[in-house]
Amino acid sequence: MSLNLVDAVAVLKRTPATLATLLDDLPDMWVFAREGEGTWSPYDVVGHLIHGERTDWIPRLRHIMAGEARPFEPFDRTAQFTDSRGKSLGELLATFSQLRSQSLAELAALELSSEDLRRRGVHPDLGEVTLGALLATWVVHDLDHLAQIARTMAKVYADEVGPWSAYLSILRDRRPVGA
Repeated sequence: MSLNLVDAVAVLKRTPATLATLLDDLPDMWVFAREGEGTWSPYDVVGHLIHGERTDWIPRLRHIMAGEARPFEPFDRTAQFTDSRGKSLGELLATFSQLRSQSLAELAALELSSEDLRRRGVHPDLGEVTLGALLATWVVHDLDHLAQIARTMAKVYADEVGPWSAYLSILRDRRPVGA
């Protein structure tokens, strides 16, 4: 299915409210849960999404629209561990909501055409990419992290569900693509 900006924005617009509804005012056992060593808590994911709003999606969109030939700036996938330090989850959720609103306003103001979606940029690891692929990835990235948060939270009660775990695919670790 080809990218439709109206449909894409419908998801992007809902992510902050979805996160706030799911996470705001929850006990720490949910907010700081992890799936294991080296994994991210829901708190960490919200910080990661904030960093993406600031340094990834719209900055890379601008880069492509400006016709830049040089690769995008590399994205620091762990910046949230420094950037979020000392902030409450409520602060992070409010910041993310504000930044996402600004990002979507900027996106709407561009009035991108289907020709714009075919514009190309250079990702530092992946090579040549299109603006349409960047925007589709933004949507899927949100959904991926929403699923990650739900999976992480579900595993808080992984041992308590007993034999029902056989019916709960969310409790099983992800399988590598192609496995």
